[in-house]
Amino acid sequence: MYHLEELNQLEQAITASPDNVYIRFLLIQKLEAYSQYQAQLKDHLDALLRYDRQHIEAKKMLLKVYYTQKKYSAAIILGEELLDAENLGAPEKILLAKAYLKENNHGRAQELYMEVVALHPDRNDEELDKAFRMRETGGDDTDIGEDSDFMEKPNINFSDVGGMQGVKKEIDLKIIKPLEHVELYKQYGKKVGGGILLYGPPGCGKTYLARATAGEISAKFINIGLSDILDMWVGQSEKNLTALFDKARFNTPCVLFIDEIDALGAKRSDMRQSAGKNVINQFLSELDGVDKNNDGVLVIGATNCPWHLDSAFRRPGRFDRIIFVPPPDAQGKEEILKIMLTKKPTKDIDYAKIAKNTKDYSGADLEALIDIAVEEKLEEAMSTGVPQPLTTKDLIRATKKHRATTVEWFQTAKNYAMFANQSGLYDSILDYMKKR
Repeated sequence: MYHLEELNQLEQAITASPDNVYIRFLLIQKLEAYSQYQAQLKDHLDALLRYDRQHIEAKKMLLKVYYTQKKYSAAIILGEELLDAENLGAPEKILLAKAYLKENNHGRAQELYMEVVALHPDRNDEELDKAFRMRETGGDDTDIGEDSDFMEKPNINFSDVGGMQGVKKEIDLKIIKPLEHVELYKQYGKKVGGGILLYGPPGCGKTYLARATAGEISAKFINIGLSDILDMWVGQSEKNLTALFDKARFNTPCVLFIDEIDALGAKRSDMRQSAGKNVINQFLSELDGVDKNNDGVLVIGATNCPWHLDSAFRRPGRFDRIIFVPPPDAQGKEEILKIMLTKKPTKDIDYAKIAKNTKDYSGADLEALIDIAVEEKLEEAMSTGVPQPLTTKDLIRATKKHRATTVEWFQTAKNYAMFANQSGLYDSILDYMKKR
């Protein structure tokens, strides 16, 4: 085929003159057109950039390659470098926004996408549209009644939460008791409700705990994600926030739970565009209850990265009650395992032994551990035709295949706790790490 002959000729020319940037880029342009040559394309891009570190078009191509290969962190680093040098066009900005979306940084992804749409209204991306448009924008007729896809009445309470005795006690004292003694608190001029922030490593049950809190006080529960708030159209995100808070106010007592709140409430000093700052300001205004009555509305935010949260969120009356949600202790792990294994066939499970062998495991890690053990049992049953119950040995063997996901989080958190803890915010992390 002609293209193979042409590629061979260019390859030979590169072999004879490896530092010839012009010829190598000609070859790269040819390779880009064929999906089967992606590996060679990456190698030639790396080689070209060793000879010419400022080759902008090569860097743009490398950004696409990183994204295609699902190397999203590498794509973000390269994309931001190009953006800082003002060398990023609309297609590459969209690609960078999608890389941020894959890495769960929804705030930055939306910010970049809004910049593109503002300058090029005809450019759009289906994946980003779906992520940032909570609903079709055609007016202010958002239904704030009781029937809603967002709202539920949880049928769980603290008795369904394994472990977390310290955390549950803290929530009881700071949140539940005030709601149970509304009149007493009113006599002292204190409002019932407000905001609490749950932080800690991923997979430790922050969402489940928030839902159980609502169940404990027989409150309605609204679980919203960033995609329910952020919208690519300027001003719509703020309207979405207002609608959700109005829904909570209409249905008190109500727990309004916002996961990944650090992406919504990132430090305003880190933001390049005013649109993101406007969303934060609107959120703070709703949280303060300016011209609105927030009595009976409890806002619970959850984050794995409290150090990325704007300090304004932690002022009195906002998220001034901050609770560290650590991985479960030995007793907590035993309780979680018992709950998770309730409806599974088991035999002679030594919960204490499993807890001892799952150091630093989160609740999600324990669930993954059980899944691994179950998969092995299923494979065995398909070979023998005889299903067998899970045993302690099966679960211990599964620990060899699963590493605790909280370890990396604590490595990062330790740095903030030791060197950026002037307010004492991270004392709970230090206390926990001393006891590990």
